[in-house]
Amino acid sequence: MFRDRQEAGQKLGIELEKLRLHQPVVLALPRGGVPVAAEVAKALRAPLDLIIVRKVGAPGNPELAVAAIVDGNPPDVVLNRDIVEAYSLDDDQLRTLIARERPEMERRRLAYRGKHPPLSIAGKTAIIVDDGVATGTTMKVAIRALKRRSPREVVVAVPVAPPDTLAELACEADWIVCLSQPVHFHALSQHYLGFPQLSDGDVVSAMDKAARSQSARQRGKQKQIIATKKQRRETVAEK
Repeated sequence: MFRDRQEAGQKLGIELEKLRLHQPVVLALPRGGVPVAAEVAKALRAPLDLIIVRKVGAPGNPELAVAAIVDGNPPDVVLNRDIVEAYSLDDDQLRTLIARERPEMERRRLAYRGKHPPLSIAGKTAIIVDDGVATGTTMKVAIRALKRRSPREVVVAVPVAPPDTLAELACEADWIVCLSQPVHFHALSQHYLGFPQLSDGDVVSAMDKAARSQSARQRGKQKQIIATKKQRRETVAEK
C-alpha cells in the first residue's frame, strides 16, 4: 500500500528516472493524478501539464461512453466505435451528444488551467500519470488523443493497476510503468492509506506550486549557464 498519492508519485519518479526518457513532459489526469504527477515532474525536472478528458455518454445510459472529448487546441474527439455502432448513432446524433458535454469541458479547462494553453508534446516524451487505473477507459482515450499530437513516445505511469488492464494499455502506449499489479483489484482507495477526495481548488493549487518550482529550476539553470560562460571567458583571458 502507498501512504498517499505523494509517496506513490515519488516512487514512480524513481522508476521513470531509470528510463532516461527524451524531453519528458508530464501530463496529469485530474483530479487524482495531479499530486502523483507533481512528484513525477519534480523527480524528472520536467514540465507538468494536464490532460482533461470528458466522457460522452450514450443515449439513456450516460455511464456508457460513446466518445470522449480531450482538451486541446483544438480539442480531440475520440469515438468508441463499437458503442456507436451498437446504438446506430449517425453523425448528427453524435454531434448533439458531444455538444452537450463541451460546456463542462470548457468549465474544467478554465478552472484548471485558466488561459494557459496546453504544452506542446511534439517530438517529446508524453508521460500520462494517474493515481491508478481500473478499467483503463479514460487512459486509452488520453493515449489515442496524444498520439495525434506527434509525440516521440507515450508513456503510461501509474502506481497501481490490474494486470489485464495493463495488458490492454500496453497495446496503446510505448511504455508502461506500474509499481503494483494486484490480480485481485478492487477499489483504488484500498491501495492507499490516505486517499482523500480532491477538489478543483486542490488541482489548481498543485499546478500553481509545480509551475513555481519549474520557474525556479529554469532560473537556476540560466544562472548556471551564465556562470559557466563567465568562467570560460576568464579562463581564456588568463591564457
